[in-house]
Amino acid sequence: MSQQPNGIHHLAFMAADIKKHIAFFSEVMGCPLVALFDMHGVPGGLHAFLRLNDHCYFSIVQLPAVADIPIELGRTHAGSGALPSAAGTLQHLAFGVETEADLLAMRDRMRSKGVNVIGPIDHGMCKSIYFAGPDQMTLEVATSEKTLDPAAWIDPAVLAKAGISDAEAARFKAPAAYDGPSPVPQPPYDPAMPHMVYPKAVYEQLLATPDEVLTKMASYTAPPVA
Repeated sequence: MSQQPNGIHHLAFMAADIKKHIAFFSEVMGCPLVALFDMHGVPGGLHAFLRLNDHCYFSIVQLPAVADIPIELGRTHAGSGALPSAAGTLQHLAFGVETEADLLAMRDRMRSKGVNVIGPIDHGMCKSIYFAGPDQMTLEVATSEKTLDPAAWIDPAVLAKAGISDAEAARFKAPAAYDGPSPVPQPPYDPAMPHMVYPKAVYEQLLATPDEVLTKMASYTAPPVA
């Protein structure tokens, strides 16, 4: 039984115009559209999934009034892999391919669709190409020839810059397994911990609801097309 994620199931980006995003990621980047439905439990929401592989998807969400929220470079969006955005926002997204030949094929495909692509650039740990997506997305495609070696790629000087001690670094490189009971009850609300944004009364009710009850109440299992 694994106690760590084994990959990315899906990444979800917000869209003011979901069709524009679907067209870009399908026709420009070659990812087939495999799902498009009313977003579960979210009135007015549309949810799309494009296939990266059989276990990994790129997701797009369209919600009412998104077009009224301004894009502000340096706050909501970085604009390039070298520029800032607000803490907690996605600075850039790197898709993966298997080989350098695949990387160059992606570059050529995107350029043939009129998209400007910079690269490849060799970072040692990976080779990458860089480009922009709809709504000022900062995007990358990368490939690595071999598994990262922590001994070569964790810089002691940068650990110090990040305020990470030797003991902390050892824990971070080999996270301890959880050996306790299952299921674990919901912990008490702690304002110092990260939390999703819900109305206070709704969030308290969600935290107080037993897992099996919430699963039964909030699950949507039937596909939209019978």
